[in-house]
Order: sequence, then C-alpha cells, then structure tokens
Amino acid sequence: MDPDTLPAPLPRGNHGLSREDVSAAQRARLLTGMLEVVAENGYAAATVGAVLSRAHISRQTFYEHFADKQDCFLAAFDRSADTFAALIARSIGSLKDPVLFRVDRIFEAYLDALAANPVNARVFMIEIYAAGYPAVSRRLARSEAFAMVLADAVTIGRRWRGGLDPLFVARAVTGAVSGLVTERIDAGDFEALPGLRERIVGLVAGLLEDGDGHR
Repeated sequence: MDPDTLPAPLPRGNHGLSREDVSAAQRARLLTGMLEVVAENGYAAATVGAVLSRAHISRQTFYEHFADKQDCFLAAFDRSADTFAALIARSIGSLKDPVLFRVDRIFEAYLDALAANPVNARVFMIEIYAAGYPAVSRRLARSEAFAMVLADAVTIGRRWRGGLDPLFVARAVTGAVSGLVTERIDAGDFEALPGLRERIVGLVAGLLEDGDGHR
C-alpha cells in the first residue's frame, strides 16, 4: 500500500487487532490526513480539526501521538521523504552502467514519483517552507542527500567539465531542477513533470567532460 494513501478506518467492535496495531493504524491515518489537508489548504490554513475530520480520529488520540500540528506535519514529511529516498536509491541500478543511464533513471524516478502523487509534490516543493525552520531544515537536508546521490552517480565513471567539485555542480543542478519542478507544481501541471526528464539529462550531459559514458 502507498503509505500516503489514506488507510481505511478501523472496523468497529471486536476487530482482533493488538494495541500496537491500532496505534500504528491511527498514526498512519493522521500522517496521511495531514499531508492531504496541507496540500489542499496550505500549511498556514491547515488545522488539527481538519486533519481529524479527514482521518476520522478523535482529538484526544491525535494528542496521544503528536504534540501539535507542526509535530504531526514533520512526522508526515519524514515518512514520505524516507519512502521517496528509497525509491531514488533503487532507481540507480548497476554501477557498471553508463553514467547517463544512471542519471536518466534517477530523474525518471524523481519526476514520475512527483507526477504520480500531487499531494506529496505540493507538500515537498511548496508547503514545506511555510512550516517553520525545522521543516525548512529537513527539506534542505533531503535536497543535499539528493545532490549527493547525483554527484556519486556521475563521479563513478565521469567527471564534470573543468574538474569542478562534483558536489558543488550536483547541488547547482539539483537547485535548477527544483525550480523547474516547483513552477509546474505551483501551476498544477503535474502531467508535465515527466517531460522535463530529457532536458534535465541533456543539461547534465552538457556539464560532463567528453566521453562515452562508461566507467
């Protein structure tokens, strides 16, 4: 199951679930509900009450899991970001493949994942910045991790032009991609995201020293 799809409510009565299972299910519904409410209304306008209505969870149960709205939002972001990071890691494939093959797979996974989940896309790329310093710090850390993946994918087999620092260039590419992606997400044009891949990979190719792309 997609962790960011709202799970079905727990059955009433004697459902046979352990206390731990019930708690985990409640937490999952709250996290998913938070992402959905924030994506629809914006972080500033999102309320705990709206999340409770979406998740069909009581206010008392909410505060058994989270201190406040921000605490819940950060936990929701972390859960989804971990899933996204694992997807990117799986996309790289064999280090024996040509560099641009690996880069292409990374951006295919990145763009397809955002296009397939508009809720996460809007939260990750736009609303995260409205949630205060802890949220921005988390977002920057995830961006840095992505840049490191890109830098590693390139430097195992190729070099950037001019012998530039691999991580510096990867950060610059990541920032440029983030701007392009955010523009389309803000416009609600999620279907256009996968179409950016060819041009992004072309940008990376233009920044590499000449070579055939093999190790």
